[in-house]
Amino acid sequence: MEPTGKSNLDLIWGADAIAAELGCDRRRAFYLLEKGEIPAKKVGGKWVVRRDELHAFFVNSGAAA
Repeated sequence: MEPTGKSNLDLIWGADAIAAELGCDRRRAFYLLEKGEIPAKKVGGKWVVRRDELHAFFVNSGAAA
């Protein structure tokens, strides 16, 4: 039985994985995360972001990492 709400969340965990997804280095990813430039949250001391939200954020904002 699946819980109610969204299923199949495609999450990216950790700054290294987020950096790889963006195609930038780890320092740049940390900078963007700490400044709130990426729609991510800290969970248990680790950054996490939904893949679709990350892609949509950069497509809609016209930003480039």
